Amino acid sequence: MNYDFLVDIAKSYDCKILLNEPMCKHTSFKIGGSADVFLFVNSLRALKKILLYIFDNQIPYYVLGNGCNLLVPDEGFRGVILKLSGDFLKISLVKEDIISCKSGVKLSELCRFAAKHSLSGLEFAWGIPATVGGAVFMNAGAYDGEIKNVLISCVHVDDNLKEVTLNKDELVNFGYRTSVYSTNKNIITTAVFKLKISNRNEIQRKMDTLFNRRKDKQPMDYPSAGSIFKRPTGYFVGKLIDDCGLRGTSIGGAKISDKHSGFIVNTGGATCEDVVNLINLAKNRVLKNSGVALDTEIKILKN
Repeated sequence: MNYDFLVDIAKSYDCKILLNEPMCKHTSFKIGGSADVFLFVNSLRALKKILLYIFDNQIPYYVLGNGCNLLVPDEGFRGVILKLSGDFLKISLVKEDIISCKSGVKLSELCRFAAKHSLSGLEFAWGIPATVGGAVFMNAGAYDGEIKNVLISCVHVDDNLKEVTLNKDELVNFGYRTSVYSTNKNIITTAVFKLKISNRNEIQRKMDTLFNRRKDKQPMDYPSAGSIFKRPTGYFVGKLIDDCGLRGTSIGGAKISDKHSGFIVNTGGATCEDVVNLINLAKNRVLKNSGVALDTEIKILKN
């Protein structure tokens, strides 16, 4: 596939572009072959122009968040990876309890911004390694908190290259690790959150407490993509896998974590195939042992 004209478009908008870029550099798993094109999109005008070319030429593409919930094939991705940067990294206080945040901002930065302005409601998200766009896309949550509980509106670019705003009553289909954006190709550009004014020290104390709980229970010493499986109703994934005797099991460089069996870690040199084989092993053993069908939480990028 010839990307010369796309490269010219990117350069005309001062967007950084990388060719044959190893995706292992851009995912928390540190796994994945090269993408044909890796493009940092720095403005809405650039995004629309680039998407127009992609749509017209039917080029496969994927919008990358923080790469923390993604497994990229060993053979890479034959298409364009879009990474929102520049204008998409802005955050502002709209009212004393309302924050407007561009989708490329890291969720940790949003949490820090909220705490700085004595706004409570995002403490649960402290430590979730996602961008704001990715967090909305998957309705990120932890410790009884979810993005949907504080989100009041979203702006996205649809497949007609139009900007559309969805208010809270239009943001339907939020569920466990899913949202209205999970079933379409709309690209989130802005998210607006309504929080509660509170004591800054108490907010920071809660953030620290939840982060320490996360650090105590989750493996952070090796690259991973977070929880591999969604939590089945009425069960804990870690226990289901433990009951099959799979804690610590390895295939190649991929290993079911000794610390938490719901995680697969890259102990060094793990391939996508290693991880997929380990996922399938856990699925099959758990289904046979307990009758519970596990569903993956991570996304496996496909060509």
